[in-house]
Amino acid sequence: MSEEQLPTSLRDESETAAEPGWLPIREVARRTGVNPVTLRAWERRYGLILPRRTPKGHRLYNDGHVARIHAVLAWLKRGVAVGQVRDLLDRKPPSDAGTTPDSPWQVLQAELLAATEALASRRLDALFDQASSLYPAPLLCERLFQPLLDELKRHERAGVGLERSFFLSWLRSRLAARVQQHSRQSGGRPLLLAGLAGQPIEPDLWLCAWLATATGRPLEVLDGPVSLAELEPALPRLAPCGLLLHAAQPLTAAQLRQLECLASGNAFPLLLAGPGTLVQWETLARLPGLSLAENPPAALRLLQELHGKAPCAN
Repeated sequence: MSEEQLPTSLRDESETAAEPGWLPIREVARRTGVNPVTLRAWERRYGLILPRRTPKGHRLYNDGHVARIHAVLAWLKRGVAVGQVRDLLDRKPPSDAGTTPDSPWQVLQAELLAATEALASRRLDALFDQASSLYPAPLLCERLFQPLLDELKRHERAGVGLERSFFLSWLRSRLAARVQQHSRQSGGRPLLLAGLAGQPIEPDLWLCAWLATATGRPLEVLDGPVSLAELEPALPRLAPCGLLLHAAQPLTAAQLRQLECLASGNAFPLLLAGPGTLVQWETLARLPGLSLAENPPAALRLLQELHGKAPCAN
């Protein structure tokens, strides 16, 4: 295949590969967890990150840019609105202690909750698109979607069951579309995600899948609940480069035995995520070949570590 026949994203990386010390936007996104759309928005709207440009206009980043991106993330994690970060970057280094009084997260949560109560899917779409263009997915997951899901669980007023079902259906639809688009543009063996126990629509499984797009691997998602006894013999056909299982509830004794066999019988990375892991953490931590994560952002960190140590072969 000639260079002209390569997809645009691969041509970009081919053009920049010969420039030591400079990284294309896709590689910076993989290293920082900030997707290219957000990096471009930070540049155009706020002047936060100003990369170098090639003669063809492709963005190039160096270690200083990557460090500045991490500094931006540190301020965002403290609750600073993205529009206020540029002024703060030159004043003092961010600290993890406390949050700022003008945090945008409560406002965004309230807007999403109001759109959910109104059963307004188009308003939810607009809010999602706006937020995901400005903030990285792990931060949105941790500060926006997970608190909102917890809030919907706590509500006991009439009609909240319908509203929660509406929001879960909308969230799965939007995240599944993002995952599908990513997988169409990615090559190589897929990362497989499957739900072991929980509701037919398990939001944390789809949040894990959405965040896992940052690894650059194509994804296959089985909503579940999936039987480990049926999944194990199907793995040679699926040929995954890694397997992330999600447990919304504690595993049964039979599932624990099957998981132990699965962990010892496969060479690819095996991760177990979800609230069900917290109840059985000590037992699960003793299984060789199994990595544990309590929530979607922790699962992404593990996936990135494992990907860096042993990238999947195409």
